[in-house]
Formats: sequence, structure tokens, C-alpha cells
Amino acid sequence: MEPNIDMISIRHAESEDFEFICSLSPVLAGGAKFGWHSSEVIQKFQDNYISEMLEETDQTHITLVAEKEGVALGFVHAREREDELSGEHCCTIPLLAVAENAQGKGVGKKLMEAVETWSKEQGFRLLHLEVFATNNQAKGFYQELGFEEETLHMIKPLT
Repeated sequence: MEPNIDMISIRHAESEDFEFICSLSPVLAGGAKFGWHSSEVIQKFQDNYISEMLEETDQTHITLVAEKEGVALGFVHAREREDELSGEHCCTIPLLAVAENAQGKGVGKKLMEAVETWSKEQGFRLLHLEVFATNNQAKGFYQELGFEEETLHMIKPLT
């Protein structure tokens, strides 16, 4: 099914969406290609991270699902956090994933636009996210949306 950007709707996630959201964990884990971590370690991290991010919290948050004709195509989760430099409250996007067959069709962009609108409605001035350094596709996507690098975490395997 080829999604038409105009036919894609964005809605609040419901408990029934948890299985779909978890099914996209391999898409998220696939962007991490590190010689010092096995694919099993990365997948376990991603599975746990999804569960942790979607747990109930007192923080202001939102989880949205993109769908076409009742078929889920992707999701985004955003929440309030404290900016590390200024200390002000801002929005962070710990999770954004689009099903592989819907990538490159505007689904991610539509989800990001919805989160940006929501963030502005919450009064946030900054929108934060992290992406695996090896995920060039995602980095390019975010840069096209106006995101800029602020800090860079580096690692050296001691083997």
C-alpha cells in the first residue's frame, strides 16, 4: 500500500497501538551499526527503551500514530525534559519510527509537524532529539527539518 501524504491522518496513540509500536523496534535498532555492540545488545536496548519511554509519567507527553485507512504507518513519542544547557523546559523526541514500507513517503515529516505543533502549544521553545551517529538516513531527515547538532557523544572501544 503506497501512502498518499494527503490521506495520512495523525491521531493519539491508544493502548491497542502498543503492539504496532513495539513491532517497529527493529527499524529503530537498525540505525545503530556499531562494531563494539552486537545486534542483539542493540535490539534489547531498543526494546527496553520503547517500554521505558511509554510508561506512565507525570511529565507532559504525547504519543501519536500516523495511519492511512486504518493501517498504522508510524509513530512518534515526545515528552517534556529539561534542557541541559539552559535548564528551561523543552520537548524531546525519544522515539520516531516509520514502517519500512512507508518510509520516504512523508509519514515521518507529518508526525514531526504534529509534534512541533504540540510542542509550541505547550509553550516549549526548543525541540530536542537524539539519533544514533551511524544512522545517516535519520540524521539527513532531521537536518532537512531544521535540526542542528548541539553536542556529540563519542566512544572508544577498549579491546
